[in-house]
Amino acid sequence: MIRAMRSGEVSSAWRRVLWTHVAVLFLAFAATNSKAQQPAPAQGLRIVGGLASVSQYTLHEERFWSQDLRRLSGGKYGASIVPFNQAGVPGQEMLNLMRLGVIPFGTALLSQISNEYPELGTPDIAGLNPDMPTMRRVVAAFRPYLEKTLRERHGVELLAVYVYPAQVIFCKRTVTRLSDLAGRRVRVSGSSQADFVRALNGVPVFTEFAELMANMNSENTECAITGAMSGNTLGLHKVTNSLYTMPISWGLAVFGANTDAWNALPEDLKALLKTELPKLEAAVWNESERDTGNGIACNTGVASCMKGTKGAMVEARPSADDERRRREIFATSVLTRWVQRCGAVCAEVWDQTIGPISGIKAPVGQ
Repeated sequence: MIRAMRSGEVSSAWRRVLWTHVAVLFLAFAATNSKAQQPAPAQGLRIVGGLASVSQYTLHEERFWSQDLRRLSGGKYGASIVPFNQAGVPGQEMLNLMRLGVIPFGTALLSQISNEYPELGTPDIAGLNPDMPTMRRVVAAFRPYLEKTLRERHGVELLAVYVYPAQVIFCKRTVTRLSDLAGRRVRVSGSSQADFVRALNGVPVFTEFAELMANMNSENTECAITGAMSGNTLGLHKVTNSLYTMPISWGLAVFGANTDAWNALPEDLKALLKTELPKLEAAVWNESERDTGNGIACNTGVASCMKGTKGAMVEARPSADDERRRREIFATSVLTRWVQRCGAVCAEVWDQTIGPISGIKAPVGQ
């Protein structure tokens, strides 16, 4: 069978086999370790959660699974949780491992799994969502397609959609408008962010979050697109001076369950999760909105800063002209290149879901 597969397919297949074994070993360790630290729940779920150290995980995901579930079920059910980026499993493999049932319940970042399944990244293409109300409308329009696709193509039941704070621009030299990025090396985390930077005649530099500060300190990067609060946590306010607060993208994640694992749950537990997980989702969204404002406040050193470290950055807010340019770049460059990479399926998905509410049609003949 392997001889009949293309070399890329062989590589992908072997990669998944490898990471399946790694994940099995890790999750077995995590389960043993959690049992040593907590009383064993009557029905113990193993959860792989979102990004470690961010408020969305520490204040909401972790607390819900490690504390609230036991309380809400009267002690009948409980869970152990570990953040995916501490689980030793690449984020881009999360959906595949959930489909295989290796990870029965997990959180997957759309920006990472969309490298393999680009249509799933549709609601957070760079330049699409200038504010949280727009993001809410976009996700609401895309959600039915997302639920159907995850269930029918990937064997995953969608239980919640999480959002991270706005991804804004930190720069060493002053930025007051988008055109100031021309010629500058800008850290990006995905292809659509890179397309956005290229449209401004900037130079995108793909950098993992963990390597961001090292790149900035090595002079390899002049600017960075990242979360307002997470950038503060990293210490970006110490090595940059200018904060341009246009949200380039946000960061969406899906929390889901392998269909077989979900169907195997007791009916009362499924009913409880269907009632409580929408509340957890709402809390995560509200936290992200607060963290966006709080991150800006902390980086610029204003009195309303909470949880972060006060910096002395100068904030520049997008003008009406730059908002028009953002929309133009999205429609004529970012969306076009995304459809070129993804193909006709993405154009069709766009026109059936988000296109009607954005007022932008997918380009044809790409």
